[in-house]
Amino acid sequence: MTERSKYQQNVIRNYYENRDAIALQRAQEIVTELYLSEGKKREKYWKSLANHLAKLEVKQETIDHLVAQDDPQLAAQMVERLSKF
Repeated sequence: MTERSKYQQNVIRNYYENRDAIALQRAQEIVTELYLSEGKKREKYWKSLANHLAKLEVKQETIDHLVAQDDPQLAAQMVERLSKF
């Protein structure tokens, strides 16, 4: 196994320190895409949003409810509440 440079170690550490913020930002971007998409693409965005919400430790039953409702406004409200923490 090769040794990582100091720079690589910092990049990796920073990623793990900020992964909640990264997941939240991506969730916000996906909600925007949900408003604009239809059909198969919309289903893909819902799956992606579900993955990012799971990373943010949202309860699975809440995620399932959001996906079942298929309402981007509900998802936007959830992401907004998460961003206030």
